[in-house]
Amino acid sequence: MSRHAGTSIPRALGLAALGFAAGTAILLVIIPAWNGRAAASQGATAAAPTGGMAQMDHSAMEHSAPAAQKSAVDAPAKHVPFDPSLPAVGKGSLHSYTITLKDRTFAIADGVQYTGWTFDGSAPGPVIHVRQGDTVKVTLKNGGAIPHSIDFHAARVAPNVAFRSVDPGKSITFSFKANDPGVFMYHCGTPPVLMHIANGMYGAIVVDPRHPLPRADLSYVLVSSEWYLAGDGKSKPAAIDYNKARHMEPDYVTFNGYANQYKDRPLTALPGQRVRFYVVDAGPSLDTDFHVVGTLFDRVYPSGHASEALRGVQTWSVPAGGGAIFDTHFDTKGIYPVVSHSFASVDMGELALVKVGNVPGTMSH
Repeated sequence: MSRHAGTSIPRALGLAALGFAAGTAILLVIIPAWNGRAAASQGATAAAPTGGMAQMDHSAMEHSAPAAQKSAVDAPAKHVPFDPSLPAVGKGSLHSYTITLKDRTFAIADGVQYTGWTFDGSAPGPVIHVRQGDTVKVTLKNGGAIPHSIDFHAARVAPNVAFRSVDPGKSITFSFKANDPGVFMYHCGTPPVLMHIANGMYGAIVVDPRHPLPRADLSYVLVSSEWYLAGDGKSKPAAIDYNKARHMEPDYVTFNGYANQYKDRPLTALPGQRVRFYVVDAGPSLDTDFHVVGTLFDRVYPSGHASEALRGVQTWSVPAGGGAIFDTHFDTKGIYPVVSHSFASVDMGELALVKVGNVPGTMSH
């Protein structure tokens, strides 16, 4: 997906840069020094739990969200990194989720506030994790100011019944069988869908295949999305610039809703561990050309079926509205950037680091 020229690159990002020497193809990635706030034990994620993942009790049958909010937008809170670790599957074969729609003001980059719409108060919303063949029961409560809905790409149901819009103060309950394995997007499907997704209404659902994939030592969920700002979000919270959204001219492109949040607080792994990335591109419009600098993907599962694994892949494109599963390992200690290889997105914030072993935080490659 092409990016339109003329998009401003925010100085505050302090991001990776790409340079080419004449007649060569030398990739230069310069990442600012890790500032020590990311210190965490090896082999465990360093990001503090937040967002929808940490709000849900995955050991229980009922996964309850916080109570509905008033329609007034909440005051902004200090950003805590969205927990990228894959939550456990709850007990049993019936999984009930209560998700509340909330109007919120939240941070999307360092010093940048945005007033948007959310599932359970965060963008992305809660990560849902079930097994193939399980039943997913969803109760959607509208605590916002306008009608919204929820559309699960993992569901085979009549959308006019299950995905219909819910008025403020109302709720809807529906169920579906998660018969197709993989990693899928869910989002608000109320028109204009472009605006609702761009305002923060998206999330991921992981459906484990009936015959499990090879065991992973670590599993991370990364949801790519774009932010289109009217204003800079610094002097006062920004809102959506719908004209920018229609022309696909984002100000920020992010993993899990916030620019560079896994740069100062990197993901972690140990040499030789199998690391699995569940990647969803929420868009609403741009693709994610998923790539990890310094390694290859041992397997890529475009649909989540073990029989359809691709091997030895350098970069794989995840389309807007799509998902894919990526397995890799790291041979040596170091710091490995995770990016969309469409590097305009990296300049706009779509960057994560994986800190492999006990190593300092400065890296050049």
